[in-house]
Amino acid sequence: MTTQLGGPATRALHAPAAGPPPRPEKYTSVTGQLIKAGLLGLVVAIAVWAAFPLVEHEAWVGLALLVLTTGALLYLYLTPRHIPAKYLAPGTLLLIAFQLFPVLYTATTAFTNFGDGHRGTKQDAIVAIQTASVTQVPGSTQYALSVATTGDPATGPLVFLITDPATKVVSAGDASGLKKLDAADVTVTSAGKVTAADGYTVLTFGQASLRSKEITALAVPVDGGAIRSSGLSRAYEGKAGRAYDERCDCIRDTTSGKVWTADETAGSFVSTDGDRLAQGWKVNVGLSNFTRVVTDPDISGPFLRTLVWNFAFAIGSTGGTFVLGMLIAVALHSPRVRARNLYRVLLVLPYAMPAFAMLLVWRDMFNSDFGLINHVLGTDVDWLGQPMTARLAVLLVQLWLGYPYMFLVTTGALQAIPAELSEASRIDGAGAWQSFRRIVLPLLMVALTPLLISSFAFNFNNFNAIYLTTEGGPFAPDNPANGATDLLITYTYRLAFGGSGAQYGYAAAISIFIFLIVGTVSAIGFRRTRQQEEVYA
Repeated sequence: MTTQLGGPATRALHAPAAGPPPRPEKYTSVTGQLIKAGLLGLVVAIAVWAAFPLVEHEAWVGLALLVLTTGALLYLYLTPRHIPAKYLAPGTLLLIAFQLFPVLYTATTAFTNFGDGHRGTKQDAIVAIQTASVTQVPGSTQYALSVATTGDPATGPLVFLITDPATKVVSAGDASGLKKLDAADVTVTSAGKVTAADGYTVLTFGQASLRSKEITALAVPVDGGAIRSSGLSRAYEGKAGRAYDERCDCIRDTTSGKVWTADETAGSFVSTDGDRLAQGWKVNVGLSNFTRVVTDPDISGPFLRTLVWNFAFAIGSTGGTFVLGMLIAVALHSPRVRARNLYRVLLVLPYAMPAFAMLLVWRDMFNSDFGLINHVLGTDVDWLGQPMTARLAVLLVQLWLGYPYMFLVTTGALQAIPAELSEASRIDGAGAWQSFRRIVLPLLMVALTPLLISSFAFNFNNFNAIYLTTEGGPFAPDNPANGATDLLITYTYRLAFGGSGAQYGYAAAISIFIFLIVGTVSAIGFRRTRQQEEVYA
């Protein structure tokens, strides 16, 4: 067979070999470059701003990480290469900043005694103890006082502006100490009272009166004592009643001679009779916060009881809302139901309401004296005053608040299941219940199990549902720190911010327990989800 010259075969033989597509002409948008330059400039500005406190506190490791991260970002976005990394970098940094760093910080706090009285260093504790014991003695130096601030007059940090009666030198003092001011930067009356100072806002008498408690509590440390206010216009340099003795590493009362020796393991000054000064310092306590949960009978009992109720609440809330929401969704899935769209809108209304407001409304409805529930039912039940009824009440509230969500997601999952499957089962002789149990429900569980796991994790830490309804109560007379409806999260909150003082280290340890429990349950749940997907794939 002869091929015609110039035909398709000939053109194919003489066609140029296939190669890589031509590179598109590089196009650079001026607007895009300006936005890029602005964002990189913002990154550099934030890095410079963050570097100063790191240098001030000699945090060289943090400074090195800051420099390396900033340099890596500049290199990444100033070079045309590494395109995937350009998209991954912002998300990775946000993950580290908002997920990994808080978790790691909480974990490290759990191994310390950080809390009220144990916040700063040992030197901070010594200064606080000495300044708190300052009293006015005969011959104390008197100063004309002007109260000022470096911020907002109502909330800014307070500063004492005083004039030395002998040298007429003006100084500014706060909790960190006293520093002299340049005479050219201040305006002083003949009586030695400062009326204006560069960088400071002098409070009026009315503004100072509103902050009188803060002014009285402020002590400016100086050698051998501190400067404290005597009213709003005078101050005195008092003598410390308790002084630190470096030779014995102890605090000595200058009047009684009592001695409190430093205990480095507890981060406190302790006397021989066991008396402990309130002000201590932050130290590493190892696993004591974790062992305290298990070994201390005053804590282990309430903790285990709270843990059991926590599981019951999370399982009951998740299971109850799922069953009710699923039953309603299945009932309204039938096309024979008239006005089902209207029903769906009405049923979703609880989900559309602000949860915190509804919780407060339900709390009032459960009131034993004038609550709507007792009034309608004609009962006299102290719903929130007894452990069992209070637990039942919070579960009912959660059922009302949570079923619309399960109703919505189940409705969506039902619409994704082919109707032919149910029709085929009916042809094979299966009834409605058999069809639902063997076909519809397993397919629903494949789609909804991840949502049930996330709902369980949410309810396990559902702070609002408990705190806004019962505040964790009712409380036993012998244990006002742990209530019958407390979850671990509300119990932890009460420990961290309760009236007995914050115990952040211990609260962080309990948070680690919560994290491990929820993480374990979630891992088991997701593993079962994968098994279901493999069976019904």
